[in-house]
Amino acid sequence: MKKLLLLTTLFIGCQSKPNQTTDEKSASLPIVGTWRLLSSTLIEKGDTTTTDYTKDASFIKIINDSHFAFFNHDLTHGKGPSPSYNSGGGTYTLADSTYTEHLDYCTDRQWEGHTFPFAITIKNDTLVQQGVEKIPDAGIDRLNIERYVRVK
Repeated sequence: MKKLLLLTTLFIGCQSKPNQTTDEKSASLPIVGTWRLLSSTLIEKGDTTTTDYTKDASFIKIINDSHFAFFNHDLTHGKGPSPSYNSGGGTYTLADSTYTEHLDYCTDRQWEGHTFPFAITIKNDTLVQQGVEKIPDAGIDRLNIERYVRVK
C-alpha cells in the first residue's frame, strides 16, 4: 500500500501543468507592463508631425496579458494653452512582432470598434510600435510611430 501511495504521489508530482497561471503568461510576454510614451511621429498626406511627450504632456500605456489601456493628459492640469485629456483601451493580440489593438473604449468615440495592427520591437527597456491607423469615416489614414520606455 505504501508503494502504491508513493508511486501515485510521484506520478502526480511529475505531471506537467495543463494551464499556465496569469503570472507565468505575463512573464513570457515582454510587452506586458507599463510604458511611458516618449515621442510619436505621425505621417499623413505627406506631412510629418513629431510630438515630444516628455515636456508638456504625459502619456502611459498599460498592457496586461489580454488588455491594454492608455491615458494622456497635459501637465498644466487643464489650465495651459492646450488643455487635453484622452484615454482608451481594449483587447490585443500578439503574434511574433505583430501587436494588434482592438479599441473598445476611447475618449474620441469615432475610434471605438476599430482594429490597429502594429509592428513592434522591444530592445532592453524601449518599445517601438509602428503601424497604419485607418478610420475611413473620419478621414484618418496615417502612419503612426511611437517610442516608449518601460516604467519601472
